[in-house]
Amino acid sequence: MISVIGIGNAAASIAGEFAATKNYQVYKLGSEIEKTVLSKREYKLKSFSTPEEYEQNIPDLTKFFKDVNDRVQVFVVGSSYSSNYCLGILQQLKDKEIDLFYVKPDIDLLTGVPQLMEKVVFSVMQEYARSGLLKSITLLSNQELEKIVGDVPIKTYYEVLNKTIFSMVHYLNFFEFGEPEIGQVTQPSEINRIRSVARLNMKNLEEKWFFDLDTPRELCYYLCINQETLESDGSMHRRIVEMLKNKPRNSYRNISYAIYETEFEDFGFCVAHTNVIQSQKTLDSLETE
Repeated sequence: MISVIGIGNAAASIAGEFAATKNYQVYKLGSEIEKTVLSKREYKLKSFSTPEEYEQNIPDLTKFFKDVNDRVQVFVVGSSYSSNYCLGILQQLKDKEIDLFYVKPDIDLLTGVPQLMEKVVFSVMQEYARSGLLKSITLLSNQELEKIVGDVPIKTYYEVLNKTIFSMVHYLNFFEFGEPEIGQVTQPSEINRIRSVARLNMKNLEEKWFFDLDTPRELCYYLCINQETLESDGSMHRRIVEMLKNKPRNSYRNISYAIYETEFEDFGFCVAHTNVIQSQKTLDSLETE
């Protein structure tokens, strides 16, 4: 069982996507949550005007989190004011194994407090991971997600993005506990705790990144192949290995892979790991102009 926690209204909506799937225990915290007798895993957060007020009013969640599992996956959206609660809430989970999923907004149009707030949270969460307080931080970009899912009507925009994030995380959990047909993904080095994920084009293993990670150190390819193809295509494994061998590699950039069976059409993901703090590319370029 994995406890999934969404901090802030947008992140709580992402966490809510896990509720209908077994093996997940969902906790939602947000200012728009209406507390009822039945919603023992929903917590209404107070709203304030400044980041400092949030940091000075961290709620005591000891009772709320009393049944949280040892394995925890936390979702945070960078531009959310509730992200200012994040450090204080994570401190109350410090005895757990925490994977943080950070959804980075389009920062080009952020100004003032939200812009500064996002910049701080984005940097501090990565430092938390590097220091070992988090098992990992996975960076996801709203802009890159849009490119991956294609044209989406405004009415269903967030629903489609949230389901895309859920699907990716759910399959990564499956890969961790599932047994591959062939291959073995290498356990990442302890220092490489900053991650990104790509959806793969299964014809050529081209990556479409959810966040364009600087200086990836380890790349793990998870390939799901239809059962019928696994039984009939005698050259598939050789083709996959050749495509992976043609990927850029050196002593600081390692590649591993595993192939799993699926009843669906072929699909796959790549997870990139690094120890390099990712910069605010757009903001940095604006500040130097």
